[in-house]
Amino acid sequence: MQPFVVLVLVMNKYVKFFSGRSTCNLASRIAHEFGSSLSSSSIVEFSDGEFEPSFDETVRGAHVFLVQSTLPPSDNLMELLLMIDAAKRASAAKIIAVVPYFGYARQDKKGKPRVPIGAKLVSNLLSAAGVNRVMTIDLHADQIQGFFEVPVDHLYASELFIEDIQKLNLSNLVIASPDMGGSKRANVYAKLLECGVVICYKERAQANLVGEMKVLGEVKGKDIVIIDDMVDTAGTLCKAADLMVKNGANSVRAYCTHAILSGSAYSKLDSSKITELVVTDTIPKIHQSKKVREITVAKFLANTIQAVVENRSISKTWKSNNK
Repeated sequence: MQPFVVLVLVMNKYVKFFSGRSTCNLASRIAHEFGSSLSSSSIVEFSDGEFEPSFDETVRGAHVFLVQSTLPPSDNLMELLLMIDAAKRASAAKIIAVVPYFGYARQDKKGKPRVPIGAKLVSNLLSAAGVNRVMTIDLHADQIQGFFEVPVDHLYASELFIEDIQKLNLSNLVIASPDMGGSKRANVYAKLLECGVVICYKERAQANLVGEMKVLGEVKGKDIVIIDDMVDTAGTLCKAADLMVKNGANSVRAYCTHAILSGSAYSKLDSSKITELVVTDTIPKIHQSKKVREITVAKFLANTIQAVVENRSISKTWKSNNK
């Protein structure tokens, strides 16, 4: 056992964490949970909006973890690409992009003619920049992993949410999906929590605008927990909650991994029948509603990074933690 312990210590010595500007607080917490700290970096900004990131210490031979969520997507994605390129040119041994929220994930296919597949383009850009591995949480679509030519650690917030839901001790618990596309995710939660499932059927009038909605399943007398990978304008979420309460639900809560919460999302939440919205800090922000509760993914990511550094199975790591 002793040689293995020595190996881990040597490997940890060469692990370095850097953060983009959008995710500094989360990156600092991840490094702390790992037993390290953020390494020093800086950015030079030009008057025309161009910027140049740089590492203020050597990364030669190091496993470099670059933490950056890509929201807003354009500047943060470009910053991440430049940091990857800088690490590659500075002779880092491995470059791992930790992207808690992966922007452009909603563009995973062609829904109509003459549109891009943005998620595929972003994966190509990351590979071209020189990334060796990508780590992310709750992609909008599982198939995005197949867009990459490098390993992708696709983590699931269910590791955190399941335990939190169990603590609620809801006797009439039912898991709900806000749309047909999320039915697979809802079924996974329902199986783990040993409860029923209902699904909302919606028709979008246009992007970010929900038209007609119907609930498929029995909600009367039930405590509903809606599961989704992200909440943007909160239109779907609030409409689903109001409809379920109208149909006799005792309470409606929602667990959404990525809290985009754009536009009038907070006012919609405050005026809706939702009891509580639980999110993670993959997108750092100050929440403007008492209905929003945040769970950190720092330890979750730190433990996963530790497994990657030590060449241990990630799936077995979380299975053992959940026993």
